Amino acid sequence: MREIRELNGWRAVSILLVLAAHLLPLGPKSLQLNETAGITGMALFFVLSGFLITCFLLNDHNLKKFIIRRCARIIPLAWLYLLIVFLIIPAAIATIAGHFFFYANLIPNLTDVASHFWSLCVEMQFYLWIALSVYFFKNRAFYLIPIACLAVTFNSVYNGVLVNIQTQYRVDEILAGCILALIYNKEYGTSVVNIIKKINPLIVLPLVIFSSMPQSDWFNFFRPYLAALLVGTTIINSEWKLNALLKNRVFDYLATISFALYVIHGGLRHTWLGQGETIEKYIKRPILFALTFWLAHISTYKFELPINNWARKFGSNKQR
Repeated sequence: MREIRELNGWRAVSILLVLAAHLLPLGPKSLQLNETAGITGMALFFVLSGFLITCFLLNDHNLKKFIIRRCARIIPLAWLYLLIVFLIIPAAIATIAGHFFFYANLIPNLTDVASHFWSLCVEMQFYLWIALSVYFFKNRAFYLIPIACLAVTFNSVYNGVLVNIQTQYRVDEILAGCILALIYNKEYGTSVVNIIKKINPLIVLPLVIFSSMPQSDWFNFFRPYLAALLVGTTIINSEWKLNALLKNRVFDYLATISFALYVIHGGLRHTWLGQGETIEKYIKRPILFALTFWLAHISTYKFELPINNWARKFGSNKQR
């Protein structure tokens, strides 16, 4: 698959929204703008994940390579973070196991300093599902994706769940990204692609934001599909003005360090740098941001990239 720089742009937007939601006051609490920003950011992040995973598997059914690369991408930094956290803040064995093996969100049992690991749990559980589906059903597995996506959404509708960290209520955001990948790769023909190509992303963007607002009630159920449509409008048609913004170098860099930013900020916001009365807390915010970005840079280039490069070579060797 050709490089799609717009994806880096959306990944940068997603992490900036999450950081803003967790670390900045975005308006009066009554407006719930922090919640809206966080939900929007995670919806975009999940859509991107589903899109990239499906594109990879459509072009390469080598599950060993897939598993090696996905585990190398997530586990080293996640486990290092958890090791540090649980050495400092002891917890019950069951709690620790739920975090290390990525099921702590199913019957929510997340510690404060690792509460953001719910999304990694959703990701890893999805990886397991898609890998098993491809293993047992081969190409037919991709026909299951739209069915699974709609089933998850209908489950949320039936139970009246607008936003939830449990996989059975949230994984439709990843699955919507999978559907976008099938559309992008013309698995459904060209008619849907041609329709999306004509839709202006600036029309879809406010709808995504509105679908992420707690106040929008039932409109939340459309969020996975609107987020996928938003991303799709920019990767299928590169002529929109928004695309130029998404393809800038700053966003490329933010996308590169985004995973480390996500993991690390979740812990630092619970340290001394994130504590105190309102004025004191926000006086320390520049230091918190600077430290978060510095540690994320070090983690990405000195720790994660060497592991990921090794995983790519090892996966390729296993294929031969």
